[in-house]
Formats: sequence, structure tokens, C-alpha cells
Amino acid sequence: MRYVITAVGPDHRGLADPIVHCVTQLGGNIAEIQMYDHDEASVFSMLTRVELDPAQDALLRQSVAEISERTGLSIRTWAPREPGRRPRLAICCTLRTETPRSVLAAIANGVINADAAAIISNRQVCRGLADEFNVPWHYIGEADGSADDDRLIDICDELGVDYIILARYMRILPPSSCWKYAGGRIINLHHGLLPSFPGMRPYHDAHAARMLTYGATCHFIVPELDAGNQIINQTTFTVAPGTPRDEIIRRGEQQNEPACLVEGVRRVVDGEVALHFNRVVALR
Repeated sequence: MRYVITAVGPDHRGLADPIVHCVTQLGGNIAEIQMYDHDEASVFSMLTRVELDPAQDALLRQSVAEISERTGLSIRTWAPREPGRRPRLAICCTLRTETPRSVLAAIANGVINADAAAIISNRQVCRGLADEFNVPWHYIGEADGSADDDRLIDICDELGVDYIILARYMRILPPSSCWKYAGGRIINLHHGLLPSFPGMRPYHDAHAARMLTYGATCHFIVPELDAGNQIINQTTFTVAPGTPRDEIIRRGEQQNEPACLVEGVRRVVDGEVALHFNRVVALR
């Protein structure tokens, strides 16, 4: 069985070796290792992707827990394809309801073969979705819209979340959060075509460039890197010359973005694609 082990914590010597030795002593094969030192913040981050006999699962988790206690690292051990268990999703949103509703509806209709574990938001606008789809609501925002990033991760840990879905969640996750759920566990919906139109106003930028084709991008969030080879799905729509920008945005937000995110999440949940060495690879 495949596992992803992530470790984040105060930087000092000898942090990687115990994790590597733990895996190899259990007869596991290391398929990928990434490490990063946040020098200014004195933070160490590591991702290890391993292949291990599932009979060693309990020993792996016990050993990792002991390493965490000894080193002070925040360590997570995750099995992407755990037999007999449906993936659990945390759906994060801010102001737009169309994209989170589309994911929740796709789960309810069986299009996405997963369970909605929580709706997490830094605003109260989308709270009605929790009642509509009978999903627990978690508010992590402040009056100014800032978010408690540590609380978001704590909620996902407590609920056993497999994938964090950023459904027009208009906050940037800090590197530590991205590392804790690294390895293809954070899926984002960007409301523009990447790499051509990044940033917060892709519709405006594309309209200023007199584009006639607009789109959305579903991609994995990768620590320390901008979205590039992490694209899972892109959908587009065309408009006639002279179409008002407001009409373009309406079509994008209400129709194109929801469809793009649902298909991207479905591909990941169904095991069609995964992230490996910061690139999306087709599994089948």
C-alpha cells in the first residue's frame, strides 16, 4: 500500500534520518522524498512517499508517533487508497456559493465517490450550504476575513480528512499548512486559465487582453511553488466579441467554474490522476 508521510517542525539536525530508517526497517520502498528548510523561520518540512506491506500499517504509525514525540515534528501518515474507505473531503469556501454547492451536489448524486466531512469558511456567507446538504459547518474567520490557518488543519486532522478542496476559498494557505497536507491532498479551483491568467482578477485581465475564450483551472496546491505542472483539469467557454465583462464573469462563476472543479475532484478521488514529484501523472 502507498503512504504519504509529511513532517513539519522546528529545524535542527537529524530530522530526516529517523523517518527514512523507520520505513526501510519495515521493508518499505521509498518512492519520493522532498525536503525544505525555511531558514528565516527555522522550520523544517519533509514529504516521503513510500510503498509498504499493509500488514506493517500499525507498526508504521506507532513508529512515526514515537519519532514525532522525540523530535517535536508534526507528522502525518496518510494512505491515499485505503481499502474499504471512501475519501473524506473538507470543502473550503469564502463568498461564492456556486462552486462548493456543485461539489456537495456531486457527492450527493454519486458523481464524486467521497463523503463531505466538513464545510470550512472564513466568512458566514456560505453557511446555508451546511444545512442544505447536512454537512458540519466550521467558521474559522475573523471580522476582517482573515482565517485561523492552524484551526483549519486541526479540523481536518480531527475529522480524518483526505483531501482539502479550495472551492473559491479566497485565502492563501501558509507554507506550513501546505506541507502538512502535501502530496496531492489540497485541490484548488482558480477562476482563470493558468498559466496565462494567474492572480485575483483573471476575468478582468483576460477581458483587458480582449480574449474571446475564458476558463477555470483545477490544480493541486504545491508548497513553495506556483501552479504549473500541477493542473488536474481545465474547462473553457467562448464569447462573442463585445460581450460585457459582467456577463462573462456570470457565466464563468455560475457554469464553468463549478463544472471544472467537480471534474477535477472526481479525477483525483477516482484515482485517475495523482501528484508525484510535483507533477500530475495519469494512473489509469
